[in-house]
Amino acid sequence: MPTLPKMCLNGEIVAYEDCKIHAFSGAVKYGAGVFEGIRGYWNDKAEELYIFRLPEHLERLRFGMRVLRYDEIFSVEHMADCLLRMVRANSVRGNVHIRMIAYIDSDDELVGCGPIGLVCGAVPRTPSPKLETGVHIAISSYQRIADNALPPRVKCTANYVNNRAAELEGKRNGYDGVLILTNQGKVSEASGACFFMVKDGVLYTPDVTSDILESITRATVIELAAKDLGLKVVERSIDRSEVYGASEAFFCGTGWEVLPMISLDRLASRRPRSFLARPSRKLDHDRAHQSLFGQCRRRFARDHGCAGGSQ
Repeated sequence: MPTLPKMCLNGEIVAYEDCKIHAFSGAVKYGAGVFEGIRGYWNDKAEELYIFRLPEHLERLRFGMRVLRYDEIFSVEHMADCLLRMVRANSVRGNVHIRMIAYIDSDDELVGCGPIGLVCGAVPRTPSPKLETGVHIAISSYQRIADNALPPRVKCTANYVNNRAAELEGKRNGYDGVLILTNQGKVSEASGACFFMVKDGVLYTPDVTSDILESITRATVIELAAKDLGLKVVERSIDRSEVYGASEAFFCGTGWEVLPMISLDRLASRRPRSFLARPSRKLDHDRAHQSLFGQCRRRFARDHGCAGGSQ
């Protein structure tokens, strides 16, 4: 789907076709940008767009700017204002995926640290059918980037060459996506989402030293699984062969939402969500038959939202 016609560039609302940077900027030459993907969920009843955990996303963006030694670190308030004005300029009345990028805007050498540009835009995003049908995944031949090379916990545009190469390989080979391993052969994450698996009634996910992005959606899933479903959640390193024996597995991320995995390397075919669809004793009546997946979508648009307005 195309990006909506109004964007925000360096604090100004501009038309999509006028949202430009120089071809010799550090962002283009060296991939010197950090970004956030942020979901906005439209609530028909309230006639409001709820932005999922906006402060946390913007703080993570600020962290990336500090690690890349930017000359200027934008405040959460400034970035939130740019984002919300962009949303209102587009009169958004549906679900959207918002992208915000802070980038090196100078034509400088490799170590240039400023000036800093800021841009954000939104793309309409309807729920994927794969949220119900699940995905078929392969182990990628590409290793995950390591913290002492290109730190994955920094959401840097240059890092995503690794994700892109792995994803293209998987698609060429007929899979919906890939699971990427660390240079130690442990499970890291998918090309754009964190990984969870269920084994013997316990929910496992790779720990933060497994070269993952420290995902805000992942943190929300861990919270919901433990508090709402009463599941034991364990964060640790995971071997490839463990995944073959899992009773259930899924991915989560801003773009992917919460997506069940049906098979890995065409092995261990599963029914999506059989375990996580069980009712929770802690849920109220109108949520009694919501799976973890349904709860996540509901909570994304409610408890962790920041109202963006309908104008």
